[in-house]
Amino acid sequence: MSERAAPFYCPYCGDEDLRPSEQGHGAWECAACNRAFQLKFLGLLAQGLRQTDAGGDEI
Repeated sequence: MSERAAPFYCPYCGDEDLRPSEQGHGAWECAACNRAFQLKFLGLLAQGLRQTDAGGDEI
């Protein structure tokens, strides 16, 4: 089984100084802004994303 990918930057400040958190699976800490966050995959959309005639995205 392959390991999950790590985030490249903090979703709050954009800094790249991230380290895994001891809070559990998918938890990360940002040393730049001192925030902790967790990444979680929720699932796939039932209908998906498709293009409309106007060129925008529609769910």
